[in-house]
Amino acid sequence: MRLTMQLTFISILLLQALTVGAQKELRQKQFNLEHGVAIQGYDPVAYFTEHKAVKGEKQYAVSAEGVTYHLSSPQNKELFLKEYKNYEPQYGGWCAYAMGSTGEKVEIDPETFKIADGKLYLFYHTWTNNTLPKWNKDERNLKMRGDKNWENLIKK
Repeated sequence: MRLTMQLTFISILLLQALTVGAQKELRQKQFNLEHGVAIQGYDPVAYFTEHKAVKGEKQYAVSAEGVTYHLSSPQNKELFLKEYKNYEPQYGGWCAYAMGSTGEKVEIDPETFKIADGKLYLFYHTWTNNTLPKWNKDERNLKMRGDKNWENLIKK
């Protein structure tokens, strides 16, 4: 009986380890990473605390389930480590408008962003095309579709 319980416990631990490993691999595959770093090296916490895009520093790098982020200060690093899911951008850091509109993974301009309902959304922006105003015109519907599209992508 004791041996059966030990084997069951070991099996559960192995299954959890495999699940965590698979989750890390999936996040690395689906998230918008540049040389393995999310948000082109911008600090995800600064969007919330400073209300602007701030470039992070390699010395404050952290990994969250296989995704690396650069933070801009020890304080932001500490905040991120406490509750990283509160600071990660939606849709793996891809353009929120594109995810809601077509379900595509489109690059972003880290300086074009919006915080809504405590969530960080990033957008594509060039001198000829800014997707943030398009998002704002139909945010509710685009968000619903973006959530569904991202959920389907993150399962693959």
